[in-house]
Amino acid sequence: MIDRYTRPQMAKVWTKANRFQAWLDVELAICEAWTRRGRIPATALENIRARAVIDVDRIEAIEEVTRHDVIAFLTSLEEKIGPDARYIHVGCTSSDIVDTANALLLRQAGNLILEDIGSLLDTLKTCAHRHKGVMCMGRTHGVHAEPTSFGLKLAGFYAEFSRHKARIATALKNLEVGKISGAVGTCAFLSPEIEKEALASLGLSPDPHSTQIVQRDRYAEFFTALAIMGGGIERLAIELRHLQRTEVLEAEEGFAKGQKGSSAMPHKKNPISAENLCGLSRILRGNALAAMEDQALWHERDISHSSVERIIMPDSTILADYALNRLNRLLENLVVHAGRMLENMDMSFGLYFSQRVLNALLESGMPRQAAYESVQRLAMQSWESRKPFAELVRADNGMRERLGDEKLAEIFDPAYYLQYEDDIFARVFADA
Repeated sequence: MIDRYTRPQMAKVWTKANRFQAWLDVELAICEAWTRRGRIPATALENIRARAVIDVDRIEAIEEVTRHDVIAFLTSLEEKIGPDARYIHVGCTSSDIVDTANALLLRQAGNLILEDIGSLLDTLKTCAHRHKGVMCMGRTHGVHAEPTSFGLKLAGFYAEFSRHKARIATALKNLEVGKISGAVGTCAFLSPEIEKEALASLGLSPDPHSTQIVQRDRYAEFFTALAIMGGGIERLAIELRHLQRTEVLEAEEGFAKGQKGSSAMPHKKNPISAENLCGLSRILRGNALAAMEDQALWHERDISHSSVERIIMPDSTILADYALNRLNRLLENLVVHAGRMLENMDMSFGLYFSQRVLNALLESGMPRQAAYESVQRLAMQSWESRKPFAELVRADNGMRERLGDEKLAEIFDPAYYLQYEDDIFARVFADA
């Protein structure tokens, strides 16, 4: 992933040095299990531990000749360790090391992403409570529907990202397996006891049945969970982009001192973070498809998945980490125009009260279709004449006669729409 979208902590996970160190950790765990069984002398293990040092430049130089990264890794270790290096990789195939190390690397990356989501949830909770009771227009199909509050909007996103966190945590748990079962997963040269013991020292469990690899449905689940979260990021970003449109202007991204919005138009303040997040979400979705394509391999294994994973494992986790943090900053600096929200509510002349009038007519005993047509007639008249809907309802003799002034006053009270806001907040933040 390009530096522009790479944060330092996540970058460290995917350095070559960290990847080779994960391979070494797996090899050492296997050596320790063999040593406890007398296959490797204790002195040899001590020597291996003391001399096994990752030298990225040397590994890459050897790979230029061998065209095999694991062999280059092992050759580099042999150069440093000497004769005792013959005890490393006993009974193993490359994927024993690579797939088990992948679990370690994805766990590191996944835990950072879970921390990111936790921080975002904290921000969403704070913002939701800050804007609780701040009435705004709820829209369906981009058209005024009925009032809601900006706090309720944000509470809905909190509820969604809570699900994203749980989904990713579950996928990570399913990734915390390794395989040290040999060339086709039969444990012919590495007993199930060796496998279990070595993996336990790494905090992993054995894959119940591996071939030469850990099956890629586990990877597909994780990258799909990231993609689904990307959809949530985009849903929130699109909402904020809409709210920043000049004609709406209910919220704006923070605009830093010295920031510029356009090379041509000095007045521009654009929703660049939200637009950026929509674009990055597309990459997460595309990579999830690539992960699913990796599930079907020939027989016990081919390497068509390997090239894909060299790209999507770092790229998707780096992008998820970046996007979550950028979204968090966007929300922390979001400028909310509560006054503008009220102005926009008035733009539809109080038509949002139509369902309240309809329900009141139904309660009075009026047939549904007749009631609907009566309310719709006045609503269309309000829209076309640009007169307040409430005025037209009150001026309609049939409405006044059926409902009465007291009931009409009750109907046209906007507070009605937020009467259960506290209950929804209590439900959303029950586990917070």
